[in-house]
Amino acid sequence: MAQTSESYPVWRHRGGGVVEAARDEVVCEEPLEIRVAGRGVGITMRTPGHDEELALGFLVGEGVIARREDVEHVRGCDKAAGEGVDVIVSARVAVDFARLTRHVFASSSCGVCGSATIDSVRKQFAPLAGGPVVAESVVYGLAETLRGSQPTFEKTGGLHAAGLFDGEGRLLVAREDIGRHNAVDKVVGHALRAGMLPLSGHVLMVSGRVSFEIVQKAVAAGIGVVAAVSAPSSLAIDLAGEANVTLVGFLREGRFTVYAHPERVRG
Repeated sequence: MAQTSESYPVWRHRGGGVVEAARDEVVCEEPLEIRVAGRGVGITMRTPGHDEELALGFLVGEGVIARREDVEHVRGCDKAAGEGVDVIVSARVAVDFARLTRHVFASSSCGVCGSATIDSVRKQFAPLAGGPVVAESVVYGLAETLRGSQPTFEKTGGLHAAGLFDGEGRLLVAREDIGRHNAVDKVVGHALRAGMLPLSGHVLMVSGRVSFEIVQKAVAAGIGVVAAVSAPSSLAIDLAGEANVTLVGFLREGRFTVYAHPERVRG
């Protein structure tokens, strides 16, 4: 099992000049290279664990694969060359390596403007046909349920999480990672392996804020409702509106705000 946290010596200042030597559990962060047929397409900093799911979910979000049948097999790379996952896709899957590596670089360096970014996603993924209609009472329960499925966060306080729920609020899978986008990739990768894509009847819940990238990954996986503990960005709201995704933010303390497509939340 992958090591997700590590113990470090720390010095806790209690006030009044009181300093206490102790040890603290700190979340692990390590690089992972994602490859397709042996060719590197990106490196992400992640918390070890569920690496194959992460790679599969990443490729769903980039529009390379869309269903379980698109993947021949997934294998770990030679550890001597660094941690990595190599995804071997079906012969019928055409991989545009130039576009893929260019887009990954642009995303990581924030080198594209908002309108160009949304236009790129619009060309790659059609707006969703629909999604679940979710009761307000179900939405209220998502954050607490996800919070109860974060064992490494309990130890470290330093991890994000993503959870996939059905329309009745039942948690199907939850994953933790130092990055929100990685946690989402792990959830989507799990769903792809289980033959569940597209996830048209499901809800994605994430800790922290919602960025454009989170909504993009939801659209690619067919998820019609995205909820988050914190705020969405302007570009996330714009994309959700165009892609027919219901976007919920500030889901905490018995309240939430709907930023796009409120018709899927009923009282």
